[in-house]
Amino acid sequence: MEFKAGALLDTIEYPSDLRKLKEEQLKEVSDQLRQFIIDVVSQKGGHFGASLGVVELTVALHYVFNTPYDQLVWDVGHQAYGHKILTGRRKNFATNRIYKGISGFPKRSESEYDTFGVGHSSTSIGAALGMAVASNYKGEKSRQHIAVIGDGAMTAGMAFEALNHAGIAHSNLLVVLNDNCMSIDPNVGALKEYLTDITTSHTYNRLKDDIWKMLGKISKFGPNAQEIVSKIENGIKTSLLQQSNMFESLKFRYFGPVDGHDVERLTKVFQDLKDIPGPKILHCLTQKGKGYKFSEEGNQTVWHSPGLFNKDTGEIIKIVPKEPQPPKYQDVFGYTIVELAEKNDKIMGITPAMPSGCSLNIMMKAMPDRAFDVGIAEQHAVTFSAGLATQGLIPFCNIYSSFMQRAYDQVVHDVALQNLHVIFCLDRGGFAGADGPTHHGAYDLAYFRCIPNMIVSAPMNEEELRNLMYTAQLEENKGPFSIRYPRGNGVMTEWKTPFKKITIGKGQRIQNGDDIAILTIGHIGNYAIEACKQLETKGIKVAHYDMRFVKPIDEELLHEVFSKHTKVITVEDGCVMGGMGSAVIEFMADHNYNANVKRLGIPDKYIEHGEQKELHAECGFDIDGIIKTAVELVGAKSSSMIG
Repeated sequence: MEFKAGALLDTIEYPSDLRKLKEEQLKEVSDQLRQFIIDVVSQKGGHFGASLGVVELTVALHYVFNTPYDQLVWDVGHQAYGHKILTGRRKNFATNRIYKGISGFPKRSESEYDTFGVGHSSTSIGAALGMAVASNYKGEKSRQHIAVIGDGAMTAGMAFEALNHAGIAHSNLLVVLNDNCMSIDPNVGALKEYLTDITTSHTYNRLKDDIWKMLGKISKFGPNAQEIVSKIENGIKTSLLQQSNMFESLKFRYFGPVDGHDVERLTKVFQDLKDIPGPKILHCLTQKGKGYKFSEEGNQTVWHSPGLFNKDTGEIIKIVPKEPQPPKYQDVFGYTIVELAEKNDKIMGITPAMPSGCSLNIMMKAMPDRAFDVGIAEQHAVTFSAGLATQGLIPFCNIYSSFMQRAYDQVVHDVALQNLHVIFCLDRGGFAGADGPTHHGAYDLAYFRCIPNMIVSAPMNEEELRNLMYTAQLEENKGPFSIRYPRGNGVMTEWKTPFKKITIGKGQRIQNGDDIAILTIGHIGNYAIEACKQLETKGIKVAHYDMRFVKPIDEELLHEVFSKHTKVITVEDGCVMGGMGSAVIEFMADHNYNANVKRLGIPDKYIEHGEQKELHAECGFDIDGIIKTAVELVGAKSSSMIG
């Protein structure tokens, strides 16, 4: 399907074309760019509200700055659709987030305009500062470096660490603070209140226009420009912005707030800021979903990534199945933690800025004093949980698998080393789908199983998730306990079964068979169940084991496997390097067994975006891949082989 751009937007292939236009044409470009995003995302899906909110900001940045020589870094990248369209990717933008299409995030290998690969938040200031310092070192004194960061991403420690460094680095760095009071869910914390104070200060807003008028004349002062800036700066400090001292104390010049949807004003502001040396921050006020009535007036969390929708009516298109469908794993977590917390008053819930994504919002509504959104701060979420645990409480710390990578030291040092009773629920374990390699939860089984004191588990279905959560909170299981599960739906429509205690470190035999053994961990075991049925029709009898725990691994079960079988397949929706298959091979070696073992999982490379089933097939551990491997292994010679 071909999507048509507006007449003016159609003339823009790269920012160099944009810069040929007159300033008064930029509003029309912005309107056409916004409409193009609406047209494509409504029919193809993707991140929506964030990109609509920065349309004018995107146009102004590329109009004023000489990108890609001037280096523009987007934080997270949810808001970079307009950037992609203006930088050579308009014609294939419809492939955004589709298997083999362009990435949904800025990606260095995709375009020279994507100066830094992103996907996780709060990296933009540090990356742009590194570029700025490098430019100084190379003598590129006129080169500009711009980091665009949202007020949600600004809550993470990395952003403050970078600001702290940038203030003394004397580098040519501009931080554009895109303030819309949202990340995916509404922002929380003191920084949100602080920014609100700035934007609502009557004293500041009475005087800011006069200051900007003065700033707009800077370029006319020639060699005296720096002196004028200093006077402005001193005036702000002495008469206006008690609120801005946070930024100024870090030696940033603070400007704003400005209307982030006034494209002509933004171009003038950026032109002025180009002439001011050193680190500076521009505070832009924007509205997520700007310019599309239904996202402006609706639930902005929903319109962050609404899926397909009717652009004329705002109706989000949902395919209603004829039969009842299994729930999402995240919802099983959300309802189960409330059910457990009603019985155990020690249970608390923690998430770093993903209450709707992980469904902790269910507990936040039911028990607001026992569920915490700590903002985009995974490290703090883990150590905060550890602090709760020292006082006898039982925190369920829910963090996406790929985001948990950001808090690894805290897991090791603050939780496991002290053997504290923190339960880690790792959502999005395995392939995350269209979000791609920045969000795939490929490594958690490997990086958690090497940590002393850690229990590492994964449920094959919703019932097992409930029972693992129940087991983890029992007093006898004090210590760190991790439960990982995938994005998307489970397999049980009748999932709300009575709680049952699971013996730690015990798997289960799903079925017997003499020809080959298949060992699985987690939801991917359901592929093996179907593969076993089809292999039966080929005359191959399979013994299937759901390992359930990677650590401690079920040694009794493995003794049974290797005493009966010389042909074994391990299957996991995680990296094969150091994962469950590696644990099985280690056991085999330690106990002097001899077998052909084939490990299926995510290979030692980064897998791009696509639907989960497409990526499972690419890596060879979908149903067909398991069948193919089993047929090949049954026909192979019986000499010892590990793959």
